[in-house]
Amino acid sequence: MRRSDREITDINTIKKFISKQQIIRIGFYDNGEIYIVPVNYGFEFKSGKLTFYFHGAKSGRKYELAKTTPNVGFEIDGDYSLVPSEKACGYSALFQSVTGNGKLTLVNGEEEKTKGLNCLMRQTADKDDFEYPKQSLDSVAVFRLEVYKFSCKGKI
Repeated sequence: MRRSDREITDINTIKKFISKQQIIRIGFYDNGEIYIVPVNYGFEFKSGKLTFYFHGAKSGRKYELAKTTPNVGFEIDGDYSLVPSEKACGYSALFQSVTGNGKLTLVNGEEEKTKGLNCLMRQTADKDDFEYPKQSLDSVAVFRLEVYKFSCKGKI
């Protein structure tokens, strides 16, 4: 990271930031093109390992790329504020972001699909004790992003 003065390494600060946001952007490499898709997410941080869950249709570009191109990038940002100046080039912005890389897989078992969906619901609705009918679990794709590298930048 070029701006080491803005690097955040405290895991609790990073978890707190991620838990306040709602959208993660997933970046795929697709035959010479970059495809970026914003999705709602849930996450867990256990034993030093960051994992994101999100859901979608069992068809379409995101679904097909998850099966064929599992190495992805991701980005979450928030807490934006403008730093004004008297001159245009003096303006700046303060924000926080987490960026990184990971491996994307499709979740197959009902137990982990339920876990992933409840993780997502905890993030979006602050509640995670839902039950899902088998038909619903069968019809939805649940994605797991296991992060192997990430960094956090922010206003300190």
